[in-house]
Amino acid sequence: MTELTIVPEPTPTQTPAQTPSTAPVETRAAAAIAECRLLATMTEEAGRITRRYLTPPVAKVHDHLRKRMESLSMTVTVDAAGNLRGLWQLHPARPEKRLVIGSHIDTVPDAGAFDGVLGVVLALELVAEAQAKSIPIAIEVIAFSEEEGVRFGVPFLGSRAVAGRFDQALLDLHDADGVSLEQSIRDFGLDPSAMSEALLSDEAVAFLEIHIEQGPVLESEKLPLAVVTAVAGQTRCEVTFTGQANHAGTTPMHLRRDALIAAAEWIVAVEQVAERHPQNVQFDQGLVATVGKLIVEPNAGNVVAGLARATLDVRSARESARLEAVEQLLDRARTIALVRGLTCEVRHKMDQPAVSMDEELTALLADSVEAAGFPVRRMPSGAGHDAMVMATRVPTAMLFLRSPGGISHHPAENVIEEDVAAALEAGGVFLQRIAAKLSMQN
Repeated sequence: MTELTIVPEPTPTQTPAQTPSTAPVETRAAAAIAECRLLATMTEEAGRITRRYLTPPVAKVHDHLRKRMESLSMTVTVDAAGNLRGLWQLHPARPEKRLVIGSHIDTVPDAGAFDGVLGVVLALELVAEAQAKSIPIAIEVIAFSEEEGVRFGVPFLGSRAVAGRFDQALLDLHDADGVSLEQSIRDFGLDPSAMSEALLSDEAVAFLEIHIEQGPVLESEKLPLAVVTAVAGQTRCEVTFTGQANHAGTTPMHLRRDALIAAAEWIVAVEQVAERHPQNVQFDQGLVATVGKLIVEPNAGNVVAGLARATLDVRSARESARLEAVEQLLDRARTIALVRGLTCEVRHKMDQPAVSMDEELTALLADSVEAAGFPVRRMPSGAGHDAMVMATRVPTAMLFLRSPGGISHHPAENVIEEDVAAALEAGGVFLQRIAAKLSMQN
């Protein structure tokens, strides 16, 4: 059982004292954690961390991070998608090849304090380190405005714009209050017609995202960090079994067309198919399959179910495994329906291919972790991240920190100070190595 330590939240008007980059790494790690907890107070709901795309708390986060960036002599802008961007250059008067570091600042409802935001805070810590140690590299920090897809039902709005993958049709989306995406951008003081200007500069040579794992693997292996090899591909669909609702007392078992029984048989098959794939090996977490939602009609205790609609979520870093499993499971659903005298309808909702991180950059990150004195664990991510979008535009690498209890998207989400310190140490080595690499190329 995970113990939850309640830490008093600072008020939004507080600003953590800036910690010199020459301070012990443990001190810097503690300051980064405190800053994340401060940003967590900037929320739509009292007592809960909820910060959706371009809602008023996002402006408060921008204000805080802008001051942090300006204190580091960074040039600060907000693009048309609402991404806050800070650029540090050694020679501002001329273009310089740059490393981009970032993550997102939006949250799910009733979230934790570290998902996304920690990556932005640590990015600024690395800028301070680069300045203090005179590491010859330009750095752009991006606080992506939207990753979770909560407000408009589509994720990665921020990184889509930066990667040049923002479809203008997205502007017609509406939130639960009827506000369009286009209007939300205008209400935030931005110009949606300028979305193309958010495109990543040609001077960007690499992207790094630092993020909590959001799962239990690192904790189970007692490791602080992992180097991400790929973001798993994902298929989502709905499977609807339709039979005949009827009286539970008068309908004999052999004459029933029970949709819920068919769904139950199929759900067990989902687990069995997933378990046949290898799990928790060094480079491949195997395959996971989930039925997370079930709707039954008429949903009465004394009525044979006439309809059962189940969701299916299949993820794997191996495309062949994911596609094969989905085909097996949908064929199994249709067979179950046929045998039981039911109909089966499948509605596809998402088919996202797996995205591999850049091999050369990932190797450089792994070497940096090892040089900093930590074991190198490589693993794919089962959750989606901005890194998967940025990887379509620029060489990308990703670093995971351990999630205590494997908990995320929940108020109990936490980090360990020593792990944050480890990420800072590995990140500092990474800066030095990529700067040396760029110097050799020039």
